[in-house]
Amino acid sequence: MRVAVIGCTHAGTAAINNILNLYPHAQIDVFEKNDNVSFLSCGIALYVGGVVEDANSLFYASVEQFEQRGVNMHMNHEVVSCDVNEKQLQARDMKTGEMKDYQYDKLIITSGSWPITPPIPGADLENILLCKNFAHAKEIIQRSENVQNVVVVGAGYIGVELVEAFEENGKNVTLIDSEERILNRYLDESFSSPVETSFKERGVELALGQTVSEFEGTGTVQKVITDKGEYNADLVVMCVGFRPNTGLFEGQIDMLGNGAIIVDEYMRTSVEDVYAAGDCCAVPNNATKQPSYIPLATNAVRMGTLVAHNLMNPVLKHPGTQGTSGLKIYNHNIASTGLTESAATMAGLSVASASIEDNYRPEFMPENAVIQLKLVYEIETHRIVGAQVISDADFTQSINTLSVGIANGMTIEELALTDFFFQPHFNKPVNFLNQVALKAMAQESEKVKDEEQVSA
Repeated sequence: MRVAVIGCTHAGTAAINNILNLYPHAQIDVFEKNDNVSFLSCGIALYVGGVVEDANSLFYASVEQFEQRGVNMHMNHEVVSCDVNEKQLQARDMKTGEMKDYQYDKLIITSGSWPITPPIPGADLENILLCKNFAHAKEIIQRSENVQNVVVVGAGYIGVELVEAFEENGKNVTLIDSEERILNRYLDESFSSPVETSFKERGVELALGQTVSEFEGTGTVQKVITDKGEYNADLVVMCVGFRPNTGLFEGQIDMLGNGAIIVDEYMRTSVEDVYAAGDCCAVPNNATKQPSYIPLATNAVRMGTLVAHNLMNPVLKHPGTQGTSGLKIYNHNIASTGLTESAATMAGLSVASASIEDNYRPEFMPENAVIQLKLVYEIETHRIVGAQVISDADFTQSINTLSVGIANGMTIEELALTDFFFQPHFNKPVNFLNQVALKAMAQESEKVKDEEQVSA
């Protein structure tokens, strides 16, 4: 069996490792434009901030390891064309320019995503950088050493992590985003505003609700112009977002409007013997019950693993995702799963929410911390569809618990009565997860009472 794999970051690495274990006699050809595999891009901000001193530690697999196991690693090779019906692709050696055709029996598309680069005048100036791969990480480190004014465009996870890293390195940092608040895709306002406050207290300039219209400079960027102001910049890092890297298969394979490849629960595309996994494709969302584009390393690893198991026969279904993620900025430990209220409404769900803000231990304990927790649930079914937590203490694992709940269709009533232990060192007699669900139940009971009074 000849297997071709296009791309080798998280999904590709997982697929190859599992194929080697399941089908040791398979002939595997891997095509990767970079000279490395398995780079953990989520560690770039930690590298910039000096938490990670050696960028090489941000890899968990190597080209040499795969080659030693018999994998044909075509590094610095770009796949320039692929005919999925003829089961043939053409790849170009990016160093020599040589073109070569390859046949395959099974194709695995793990081509990932690429940063969105809006067509902004002046975007070709020096020191305007992207943040995605190992080369980007090294370039950001190198170019940031001798600059003072850094502008980060995009207030998602990567953007805010870089802002923290640059600020702690003593840079003057400006964060620009077209939305009115940071992290709006992941958190509701009461969870993102504490982070904004921390940024402001540390001198970070938040230029929110603004769109970049131009970069100015002579050779090297010197200023970022928006529709509401202008900001000095010796270095700009673009973190606007990502889009699926799937142009090669446009018109050949079914995709969402944004180019994300549509796969079934066994990671099969619309073409026989063609599979896809990772940031290049959509994933079933348990909160919305629809395919969604959620580019996360965790999703990519799961999907790559599934491709290998289903390569010969459909035996292992994708359980769906909740888009669960975590973030640490300064003293804020944050995590979320499923949908925010606004995201749920945009997805066509009718939802309500319950929130608590309370000490996590009994008040008699000498040390304590406040936990803020929010639950989003569907009004008609009481099904939990989202949750968020923030605290100076680390309660992020509670979001993993709620992720399991969403995956299994748990209701607020079921969560309210779930058996959680009590020990004063760790929590109160009524666990905070029970507590927020009980509050949701009380709210729904009040609605029923009000409706009964109106009807009476």
